[in-house]
Amino acid sequence: MESQAARYNVDELADLGGVSRRTVRFYLREGLLPKPLGVGRGPHYADEHLRQLLRVREMQAQGLTLAAIHEALAKGRGPAAVQAPKRSAYVRLELAPGLQLHVASDIRLPPPGRLAELATWCREWFRQEGAREKR
Repeated sequence: MESQAARYNVDELADLGGVSRRTVRFYLREGLLPKPLGVGRGPHYADEHLRQLLRVREMQAQGLTLAAIHEALAKGRGPAAVQAPKRSAYVRLELAPGLQLHVASDIRLPPPGRLAELATWCREWFRQEGAREKR
């Protein structure tokens, strides 16, 4: 059985790359991503697009400007070959007023329902702690 190459629409590519559709389209306009495959209502993206998107994101996380990313991509250098300050990208979730959870961007978040359970637990727990301190 022959395996088929992955095909993604813009929403799927954006989700897999951890960016918005708007960002994918911006990267396309800026020439940071290759043009989609197919035409008209059927444009799609392949694994090469996803790899390139992840490379661009990694270089941005390292603090590179778009001009430096263009240069690195044009010279065929990957993010590891470019010297830049090391930065970490995090997703910030507000669980309760004054309480945030920071999760490294390379860690997969649980489904929204589980996050809602965590937020509820945090609101209840920290409300109880605050009420105890006031007594």
